[in-house]
Amino acid sequence: MANTPEPSGYYYPNRFGLILFDALEEIMGRNGLNAILNMAGLAQFIDNPPVDVMDKGFDFAYISALNKALEEMYGPRGGRGLQLRLGRVLFAQGLANFGALVGASDLAFKVLPLQAKLKAGLPAVAKVFDSLSDQTSYVKDPGSDHFHYIIDRCSMCWGRQVERPGGFIAAGIIEEALRWLSGGRTFRVDQLTCMGMGAENCTFAVYKEPIG
Repeated sequence: MANTPEPSGYYYPNRFGLILFDALEEIMGRNGLNAILNMAGLAQFIDNPPVDVMDKGFDFAYISALNKALEEMYGPRGGRGLQLRLGRVLFAQGLANFGALVGASDLAFKVLPLQAKLKAGLPAVAKVFDSLSDQTSYVKDPGSDHFHYIIDRCSMCWGRQVERPGGFIAAGIIEEALRWLSGGRTFRVDQLTCMGMGAENCTFAVYKEPIG
């Protein structure tokens, strides 16, 4: 059993943690979830999962510890697949109906051209995180074939030094958000920089044209 992660002092809503744990249990079963929680130093959640409220209480350090445990148990490739899946579930169950994204279901938004949807919708995703959590994120358009989705305060590699980018939960959230905003299309998302590798921020290239 690993030691409990040192708190970062930055938080997501407790509901986000509950969604992540429920998704892990669905994928891995109860015993698998318990094993991951033990490996991550989060055994306190085995019998006491996060409360289903939007109060901020799920520490960034817990996300980083979960990422590390998934990579250790399943290897880099297997861990990546699970983290992407968790990100997609987190958006679908926890973010799609909040604040700045609510208008994306309106008819006026649905009839916009695809690129207009992306230009308006992607910053709205970042705004939701900023409003609900202590994550700081924003979007820039460098005028090329992709947007830059930038996270200045990131949980994915909090307190870790890594050899390769590890923000796959964030990438999964962005992928699912774009699928939702575009009416079901798939977009490529690549992580360009990672704070765990010494960069100033975690930056993702979000390509403007759908795949296929």
